[in-house]
Amino acid sequence: MTLLLAFGIGFVTGLRSMTGLAALALTRGGAWAVIMSIAAVGEYVVDVLPNVPSRTRFPSIIVRPVAGAIAGWFIGAWHGESPEAAAVFGVVGAVAGTFGGHAARLAAIKAIGAIPAAIAEDIVAIVLAALVVTR
Repeated sequence: MTLLLAFGIGFVTGLRSMTGLAALALTRGGAWAVIMSIAAVGEYVVDVLPNVPSRTRFPSIIVRPVAGAIAGWFIGAWHGESPEAAAVFGVVGAVAGTFGGHAARLAAIKAIGAIPAAIAEDIVAIVLAALVVTR
């Protein structure tokens, strides 16, 4: 189950690079929770700007799997499983979330427009993160 959670939190970081880490930080509280939450909200705002490069381009294509690895590592460590294995599952989830989210976002943009598609993706990322961290 832990590796599935690591994959899930990685998937979230593929959708929104800061959301998974913010959700994990919020479970522990403190200054990091505030900092990561502000970073996540900032990402939601910046994401709707028209000049933001695609998540499949540099540097985002590097940041998301790294964030997935970190988030997966924490999931593994907190659940008494191998943090290294959980980190790998976090990376795999982040790559899946990056490319799957990109494809879904492009389809959603055609169907409902750019800003509604971005907001819908934000909501999916937040809900998935909440589901993972409450398990």
